[in-house]
Amino acid sequence: METLAFDFPASIPIARAAHVGVVGSGDLEILVEPGPEARARVQVCTSVEGYGAIWQLVLQRFFERHDAAASVRINDFGATPGVVALRLEQALEASRR
Repeated sequence: METLAFDFPASIPIARAAHVGVVGSGDLEILVEPGPEARARVQVCTSVEGYGAIWQLVLQRFFERHDAAASVRINDFGATPGVVALRLEQALEASRR
C-alpha cells in the first residue's frame, strides 16, 4: 500500500460531503468533504505503488477544470486513470445535490 498527498489551489467550496464508488478489484472510492480553506487537499491510499506521477497528472487535470475547494480521500484498488476521472466527476456532482 502507498499513501500519496496532493495539494491544489481552489477557490469554489463544495456544498456538502459525498461518497462514490467502492473499493474492489480494479475500482476505487472517493470521499469528498468541504475543506477548511480555499484549497483542494487530496489523500490517495492505493494498492498499486510507483504511480505517483500519474496520480499527480490526473488530479491536476481535474482540479484545473473544476476549481473545487475540498478535502478528498481516495481509496484505490488498481483503478485506471479513466475510472479515477469518472469517479471524481461523480463525487463533484454528488456534492452539489
